[in-house]
Amino acid sequence: MPELPNILVYLRALEPRVVGQPLERVRLASPFLLRSVDPPLDAAIGRPVTGLRRIGKRIVLVFPDDVFLLVHLMIAGRLHWKRPGARIPGKIGLAAFDFPRGTLLLTEAGTTRRASLHLARGEAALRTHDAGGLEVLEADLTAFAAAVRREPHTLKRVLTDPAVLSGIGNAFSDEILHRARLSPVQIASRLGEVEVAALYRATRQVVEEWTERLAREAGAGFPEEVTAFHPAMAVHGRFGRPCPACGAAVQRIVHAENETHYCPRCQTGGRLLADRALSRLLKRDWPRTLAAWEERRAAASGPLVPAPPPRAARRPGATARRARTEPPR
Repeated sequence: MPELPNILVYLRALEPRVVGQPLERVRLASPFLLRSVDPPLDAAIGRPVTGLRRIGKRIVLVFPDDVFLLVHLMIAGRLHWKRPGARIPGKIGLAAFDFPRGTLLLTEAGTTRRASLHLARGEAALRTHDAGGLEVLEADLTAFAAAVRREPHTLKRVLTDPAVLSGIGNAFSDEILHRARLSPVQIASRLGEVEVAALYRATRQVVEEWTERLAREAGAGFPEEVTAFHPAMAVHGRFGRPCPACGAAVQRIVHAENETHYCPRCQTGGRLLADRALSRLLKRDWPRTLAAWEERRAAASGPLVPAPPPRAARRPGATARRARTEPPR
């Protein structure tokens, strides 16, 4: 998912291309993209873009008379700047926004369509799209501490909650926690003064450093390689690879569609955090410390997860029941 640094770089690239330019036409390839009806899409057509804004992870194009067009990329949505009148890609294309100098294409990989397009009229209507999260680059330490300590949730959940912090997602929360040397499952409301100060510094540093890094990579062009997995990241997407700070193997916790990556030596005092699926499978064999995991990894000739027992050995009578119930092949 494009997160705060990605969105900031998108805005930098869009500003010289669309601000002051009229939106000549909007071509929708998916009728499900547009999620609002008042004001209609025609309220922005033929009018110049007077500015750009960001609300959380939403990109906002500002038009005269307080008309706003909001693009939410969600997980797999991406923006592309192409020549004027460029064709919308067949499988992944959602929309094209035509300007005199070029066309802004909105695409989304995969089969699940989550990206959205809204229009709003007036500041009050625009604020309804704001989850209320703190802007980390504008907040001081006092405001930051109050926000993250507000609820007794894990640090991973707090960092990625748009009602707490604006624009931080799965990937950069991993990088922030690694930089701060804090466990992703530590309870935010119990942070001490030193810990919350370290988290505050790490959050600002990671966002600022990655915004500048991604901007340098894009250069004068449009940012095309927007991904949650970057080779220069410390822990996110680096499961099993060495931590750049201490050399320990990066670990992960899998929750539904998200993965939390962390260094057990730098962040959890050598303790392995229980992965819901894997630890339940291994039960007593789950290695609870980094040392135990490394010993098992060195001794094992195959994967960490043991092979399942033969089908006939799983339950008495299993083979006979299967033979009676399954049709012949």
